Amino acid sequence: MTLAERSTLVLAFARVLYVNGQSTDEMLAAVVRLGATLGLRATIIPRWGELELQVEDGHARFVSVVDGDPTGVDMRRAASTMWIFALASGVAAVALAVLFGVQHLRAAAVIFLSAGTGAIVRRRLAHYSANIFLQPFCAALLAGIVGALAVVYDFSSMLRLVAVCPCMVLVPGPHVLNGALDLMKGRIHLGADRLIFAGLVIVAISTGLLVGLALFGVSLPVDPPGRAVPVWQDMIAAGLAVACYSVFFSTPRQMLAWPVAVGMSAHALRWVALSVFGLSAAIGAFLACLVVGLILTPVAHRWRMPFAAIGFASVVSMMPGVLLFRMASGLVQLADSSHTTLEIVTATFADSSTAVLIILGMSLGLTVPKMVLDSLVERTAAAGS
Repeated sequence: MTLAERSTLVLAFARVLYVNGQSTDEMLAAVVRLGATLGLRATIIPRWGELELQVEDGHARFVSVVDGDPTGVDMRRAASTMWIFALASGVAAVALAVLFGVQHLRAAAVIFLSAGTGAIVRRRLAHYSANIFLQPFCAALLAGIVGALAVVYDFSSMLRLVAVCPCMVLVPGPHVLNGALDLMKGRIHLGADRLIFAGLVIVAISTGLLVGLALFGVSLPVDPPGRAVPVWQDMIAAGLAVACYSVFFSTPRQMLAWPVAVGMSAHALRWVALSVFGLSAAIGAFLACLVVGLILTPVAHRWRMPFAAIGFASVVSMMPGVLLFRMASGLVQLADSSHTTLEIVTATFADSSTAVLIILGMSLGLTVPKMVLDSLVERTAAAGS
């Protein structure tokens, strides 16, 4: 093979990893290994939307650039069929509703139908538009309309779980985690781009949800707490949510047991931290994610799986999606001066600060052990060579 042909192979390999959710560090390490196998000294410079490859072979040097959109997470490049995707979305939304204390079977049934239909809408829209924000917006809009009708016909409590739970399955958690990893590694531009993308998706979801509710004159309260659930119920619901998110990411079946078991254990730890020791939600999320990071980092190395995908799947229900949506609702109410009250200001600030602290705690809990263990793996490999 010529230098150009070998370089093209390395670049194509890097692009597959980059656009399907692999962390930047893992992608860079894989490129170095493949380059060495092909007799090249290969270096990838990742940016949002493109990859630049620089290779050297003796005195020869080759530089190439390829487009790459890092917005997807598909571990095996084998997307699930429409009905499996819809079923997983519906079950995941119901599992999240159970974690927040849904009490009525009819509300759970509506949540299942809303989330499943939203998944079908997202898949259909993908055939007609490449806009990465249109799909979550339309799915959230549908959830908002269904949630508003549930309020009108007395199917929903003040928690508005019928409206918010189908939207929670849309939150782009892997991009938040990959962005945090990049920032901690000093890749400021790429990390910021990932977090901005995740933030814009959350804005699209929040906008669709609030518009759907507003069409029927329904708002999202900014202050109702979730209901407490027993630990066994928390663990079972968490396991179902993890399994469903693993379907979204096309996790191989032989890998499914790891995130499910670890996710259930992490939720039990979080439940104990909050209910027994009275710790804050942010600290509970940090401790749970720390355990997940310590266990799943070597698993991701062993099976060559994107850590952000299996890590996020394990802790998906800890993402403060409800708080983010309530914060957005509070900001909209504050924009209307006639509805501005001290209670709304206080509740909105509390929701926003709690959400930020939980996301920070989750990011640190998952990424710090990964960085430490990755460093140990690199040192061991260097010592062995």
